[in-house]
Amino acid sequence: LRGFFMLAKIWQYRQFIYSSVKRDFQSRYTGSILGGSWMVFQPLAMILVYTLVFSNVMHNKLAGMDTNVYAYSIYLCAGALPWNMFNEVMMSSINVFQNNANLLKKVSFPRICLPVITTITGILNFAIGFALFLIFLLVSGNFPFHTFWAFFVVVAVQLVFTLSIGIGLGVMNVFFRDVGQMMAIILQFWFWFTPIVYPAKIVPGGLSSLLNFNPMYHIVKGYQDIFLYDTIPAFMPIGILFVISLLLGMWSLHIYRKHVGEMVDEL
Repeated sequence: LRGFFMLAKIWQYRQFIYSSVKRDFQSRYTGSILGGSWMVFQPLAMILVYTLVFSNVMHNKLAGMDTNVYAYSIYLCAGALPWNMFNEVMMSSINVFQNNANLLKKVSFPRICLPVITTITGILNFAIGFALFLIFLLVSGNFPFHTFWAFFVVVAVQLVFTLSIGIGLGVMNVFFRDVGQMMAIILQFWFWFTPIVYPAKIVPGGLSSLLNFNPMYHIVKGYQDIFLYDTIPAFMPIGILFVISLLLGMWSLHIYRKHVGEMVDEL
C-alpha cells in the first residue's frame, strides 16, 4: 500500500517532474551556440569512433562474426551505451539529495520525485544515443528485427536494478558522504570487470566464473546478444536479477521512509 501511495504522489507531482527535467536540459546547454544539438553530436561522435577506429583500423573481430566489419563496433555500442546510462543514473541518484539541498529546504514536495527526475533525464540521454545506434544498425543492415522486442525487457530490468540501488545509497550518502566517493571508484572497477570493451571469452578461467555474480554482465550480455547476434538473451539470469532488484528496491524504500524526515537537517 505504501508503494502505491508513493506512486500516486509521484503522479500528483508529474508537472513538477516534467518542468524539472525540462529545466535541467535547458540549463545544461545555456550559452552554447549549438544548444541541444550537442545531445546528438556527443553520442554520434562515440559511435563514429567505435566504427572507424575499432572496426576499420584495429580490425578487431569477434567469434562467429568474422564476415561483419562492424561486429566490434556493434559489440562496443551495445555495451557502452547502456553502461553510460547505468553510470549516469546511479551517480545522479546517489548525489541527488545533496545536489538539491537548497530546493529541499525551500520547497515542499515528495523527496522521492528527485530520483525520478534524474532517472528520466538519464533515460532521455540514453534514448537519443541509442536512437542513433539503431539508425546505424538499419543503415548497415544489422538491425535485429526478430529479437528487438527483448530490448525493452532488458532495459526495464536495468532501470529497476539501478534505481533499487541508487535510492538507498542516495539516502545513505546524505548521512555518510563517503558513499558517493566510494561508489565513483567502485563504478570504475565495475566497468572494467564487465565485458564491454573486451569479449567475455578472454577472461581467465579463475575469474570468468565471477562474472556470473556481476549483475551488469548479464544486462550488457543481454544487449549484445540482441544487437550483435540477433538472439534472445538468457532470461533466467535476468529474471533472477529482476527479483533481486525488487528486494533491493524494498530495502531502499524502507531506508528512504525511515530517514526522509531527517535528511533536510543533515544537508
